[in-house]
Amino acid sequence: MDTLIIGLLLGATYCLMALGLTLQYGVARIMNLAGGEWIVVGGFAAYWSFALQGVSPLWGFALAVPFAFVLNWLIYQYLLTPLIRRAKTRGALEVDSILATFGMSFIAVGLMRMAFGGEFFNYSFLAEPVLIFGSAFGLNRIFAAAVAIVFGVALYFWLVRSRTGMAMRALALSPSSAKLVAIDVQKLSLIAFSVGGAMSAAGGVVLSTFLTLDASVGVVFTMKALIIVIMGGVGNLKGAIVAALLLGMTESVIATWVDPGLTLAAAYLLFVVVLLVKPEGLFGTKS
Repeated sequence: MDTLIIGLLLGATYCLMALGLTLQYGVARIMNLAGGEWIVVGGFAAYWSFALQGVSPLWGFALAVPFAFVLNWLIYQYLLTPLIRRAKTRGALEVDSILATFGMSFIAVGLMRMAFGGEFFNYSFLAEPVLIFGSAFGLNRIFAAAVAIVFGVALYFWLVRSRTGMAMRALALSPSSAKLVAIDVQKLSLIAFSVGGAMSAAGGVVLSTFLTLDASVGVVFTMKALIIVIMGGVGNLKGAIVAALLLGMTESVIATWVDPGLTLAAAYLLFVVVLLVKPEGLFGTKS
């Protein structure tokens, strides 16, 4: 039971981490390999608020989320739009975006090392035990999972109930058909990419409440987010949620019963197995 609960808490947090890339890749068709760096930015904003300024780390949301939204808006508008305009096929755009964002990742890591230093950083927030079914779990992990659920539900209702959200779902399902019903593909892609970056920064805030981070750890989060998004089905919100929970459960089982050092290897193995059985992802559709 303990392993199950830990896996669910971890999976819920991973879900928030992956929702940003779900929007960026599923809607804007940008394979953003610099997405993990925004998680580090969000984590440092929370650390700076709590450990250095003496206020709640929740202020990290107010600092990192708007900053990430604006900067991702500028990145898409001025750096990625020229790539989109010259790309003749979706495959060409994916290759160009991978190369461009891979370079952005190195630049971001270098800038964050200059700003934050090369040391690890963490802080103690809600680090007290809570009994669930007779077993103790960290309140900070429960808090992180609860925040992730709130953000996930809010994003779900925005995508389902708002006109912009419904247009984004249509764009994710069929980019070519979206143009036929007067959907502004460029504008929606810009919004999706910006919101995705903001969601990643929000994920960094909650992850920092129980994880130790440093300026270069973003690549690990990027890889895990990619596993979740592709395994769940590109652009499928429900698939991302299920894949995140499945990944969290897998890592929890491996860390508890095998070896904590094999959790990343287990994540990749799960990813490969799912794609061998269902190449389009758990909830993806065949193109």
